[in-house]
Amino acid sequence: MIVLGIETSCDECSAAVVRDGHEILSNVIATQIELHKPYQGVVPELASRLHTEWIAQVVKAAVAQAGLSNSDIDAVAVSNRPGLLGSLLVGVSFAKAFAYALDIPVIGIDHIRAHLYASQIETPLEYPYLGVLVSGGHTVICRVDGYDEIKVLGTTIDDAIGEAFDKVAKFYKLGYPGGVVIDKLSRSGDPMAFLFPGPTLDRGDHPYDMSYSGLKTAVINQLDKFRNGEAEASDVNIAASFQRCAVGILMKRVRAALKDTGLTRVSAGGGVAANSLLRSELKDLEKGGYTVTFPSLKLCTDNGAMVAGLAFRYLQDGYCDDMGLTASSRVVAFKHSYP
Repeated sequence: MIVLGIETSCDECSAAVVRDGHEILSNVIATQIELHKPYQGVVPELASRLHTEWIAQVVKAAVAQAGLSNSDIDAVAVSNRPGLLGSLLVGVSFAKAFAYALDIPVIGIDHIRAHLYASQIETPLEYPYLGVLVSGGHTVICRVDGYDEIKVLGTTIDDAIGEAFDKVAKFYKLGYPGGVVIDKLSRSGDPMAFLFPGPTLDRGDHPYDMSYSGLKTAVINQLDKFRNGEAEASDVNIAASFQRCAVGILMKRVRAALKDTGLTRVSAGGGVAANSLLRSELKDLEKGGYTVTFPSLKLCTDNGAMVAGLAFRYLQDGYCDDMGLTASSRVVAFKHSYP
């Protein structure tokens, strides 16, 4: 089965062609980073407008790079939740038109589930395992018992980890996107130069929840001390110290969840899964006998391959959507139907 996957949930316009859920024939990603850089963040209206201009070319390139024609596509998958509503609607509208013209199935895919599934395309991992989703909009620790059997164990109660990276980078004028810039700066900084506080949460039945707003505020307040001459400014040390604390908050919960659930396998996904310190910390779990997987760097970012890969599993089990498929900016319990 050859599936065309379309991803337009935020600022990446991507299309990929995947055979049988694991053989990536093409994965085209048109990034909008340079166009959003002057604003130090994604501008929703600009993002959706660019998707409208680019999507036909991106899909055409993906099919051509796969060495196929449109008639070779067996099904179309598209991320339809959660994300920027305008951007999602561009992808959903195009996917439905493409599927209608070829009389093939169309299926909407949850963007979060796709990120959690991304590593399975390259390195299949036996269920159950602990899933770690880290991105600009989400920070989730969950138990994964199947491709569509996911139980959330913990999440951020405020900022996502990627959002904290971006906001710190913006306040310190380090550059955009913040996560990439801070990771790079951290490699030549002292992670113990500033001892930023981690959150003290008493969440009762939610012991794996996280918070990043306090850390973000502490790092931003440090900037005022620099301006007042109370401390010496150092971008690399700020970056390294912040990154150490941000990753530490997450890893503390990951280790606790592994111990409490008895799970021995871990898989991470999402844009922040490309962070070098986080990947190193996760790999260190292998010293304790855990099996750890995460996607290659190209599958950490938003991409069509993860959408097509997960869609194959749904389609294999007989699920699809009809032309009433729509988009949602929030996580919702969408029901797929049998064809």
